[in-house]
Amino acid sequence: MKELQWLEKGQEWLVTNGADFLVDLIAFLLILFVGSLVIKGLLKMTRLFLQAAPRINETLEKFIVNVTGKVLWIVLLMVALPRLGVDIAPLIAGLGVTGFIVGFAFQETLGNLAAGLMIVLNQPFKVDDYIDAGSHSGFVLEINMMATTMKTVDNKKVVIPNSKIWGGSITNYTAFDTRRVDLTAGISYSADIGKAREAISELLKNHELVLGDPKPQIEVVEMADSSVNLVVRPWCKTEDYWTVYFDVNRGIKETFDAQGIEIPFPQMDVHMVSTAPAQS
Repeated sequence: MKELQWLEKGQEWLVTNGADFLVDLIAFLLILFVGSLVIKGLLKMTRLFLQAAPRINETLEKFIVNVTGKVLWIVLLMVALPRLGVDIAPLIAGLGVTGFIVGFAFQETLGNLAAGLMIVLNQPFKVDDYIDAGSHSGFVLEINMMATTMKTVDNKKVVIPNSKIWGGSITNYTAFDTRRVDLTAGISYSADIGKAREAISELLKNHELVLGDPKPQIEVVEMADSSVNLVVRPWCKTEDYWTVYFDVNRGIKETFDAQGIEIPFPQMDVHMVSTAPAQS
């Protein structure tokens, strides 16, 4: 019986409002269709504009286009839904309350998102750079809006939330084309400092990966307990850093051995004092 009543009411509603509803439904679908074409065109223009901007990288471009698309679709639905008799005023109010609750619940996530935005805007590093950040060191594999992925030198994958990176210091070892290699060479106090400096200078001059400009620095840096320490600071291309570091360290030892320049071991002078027993 109830089913017949519902069926009769449905038929009555179709007779009374069916034509108007059909017109509104067609208008709703037409608005969505035209709006989707407009959104597609606007996103294409936005993407082209961002690609032409020098400070906008691929990560930021995707993020801006994605957010812009979602916002435009929300606006389009707010324009189209009233055609179906949907009152969007309570929906807007509800979105405001929901947004506050979601923002409070996901404040850490939003913090990572904000930090990711700052990273892609300021570009303190890029993919393939070697950095110290977030208490980790490694090569950057990926940068997205939530986290940065690195590969350590011992081939481990590390994913760091962006807020941990942007909230601390960042050291980028590969930001520039050249780097200075800092080494220390110790010689004995009896060794000839000038001879040691000349030997190291010749070693650096003959190394094909050591740059002549800036000129390497070789100076006495410390009078240590057992040695006179020389600081050795050659420059090289960034990608040659470790090769130069290891080669020059080995070369200094071999050169000093060949030229008789002593590399001292730690020494300690012990003075024995003997007290003679008292004579009776």
